[in-house]
Amino acid sequence: MTTRSTFIRLVLAALFWGGTCVAGRGISQDIGPYSAAFIRFLLSSLILLPLLVREQSRLPILTRRQLMAVVLLGLTGVFAYNVFFFSGLETVEAGRAAVIIAANPVFIALFAFLLFGEALTPLKVLGIVCSVFGAVVVISRGDPQLILQGGVGIGEIYLIGCVISWVSYTLIGKRVMSGLSPLTAVTYSAVAGTLMLLPPAVVEGVLTNGSVFDLKVFGALGYLAIFGTVLGFVWFYQGVKEIGPARAGVFINLVPVSGVLFGVVILGERLSWSLLFGGVLVLLGLVLTNRQPVKA
Repeated sequence: MTTRSTFIRLVLAALFWGGTCVAGRGISQDIGPYSAAFIRFLLSSLILLPLLVREQSRLPILTRRQLMAVVLLGLTGVFAYNVFFFSGLETVEAGRAAVIIAANPVFIALFAFLLFGEALTPLKVLGIVCSVFGAVVVISRGDPQLILQGGVGIGEIYLIGCVISWVSYTLIGKRVMSGLSPLTAVTYSAVAGTLMLLPPAVVEGVLTNGSVFDLKVFGALGYLAIFGTVLGFVWFYQGVKEIGPARAGVFINLVPVSGVLFGVVILGERLSWSLLFGGVLVLLGLVLTNRQPVKA
């Protein structure tokens, strides 16, 4: 029997993920992208490793194939995604960034069809079209011609890199992570990504940047590590286990909504017509893409 706590955890996970854009935006001028990503996942790894030991009584031993897969997951979902994420937030508002990144599930469905031949119903096609058009409206700030004219800013391009990185992370995990629990995959990919981020973070000055110890910066990085990574992923995957991926995936629709609202309330960002209109289209696309056919 599904408990109320399952739905509460899924709602909170979506709210936490929406808040990551606000936290990242808030410190984007104080710390470099490599340093921010490294500290975020160093803290996350230090929390995830004990959780994994508690779940499985020991650290699981990986096969060579699984080790290669973990490295790829760390490269795409941790290293590349977070460098693009923090770089994009240096110039793009948190709410706008949340809507762009929210298109992830739609592009996952599209590339799962193109690469692996997964079913793509007419409803999903409509959802993909809606979300892509909505993302274009948000990225171009209401003037799609800017994309053709090269008028899109570097921040928006970085956030498109976020989407590409997360799609790659998800599809790699879907194909090669058989035999590992979600917590194992998340933990080991976080550790792998942290090790990859260390050298560029040192070059960037993570060891000498005093801003790391500023209460605002460290608090935001702590939020990203604890709430945006550990609790967000653990609670979401618990929900997937208890009510299934289709029903749990619907809660992802709350991410862009919470990201926009937090951006307006906490950072005082402007709610433009392009953000509202594009956000509604992205949200509609998410609903259509994740809608399950009614069984007779």
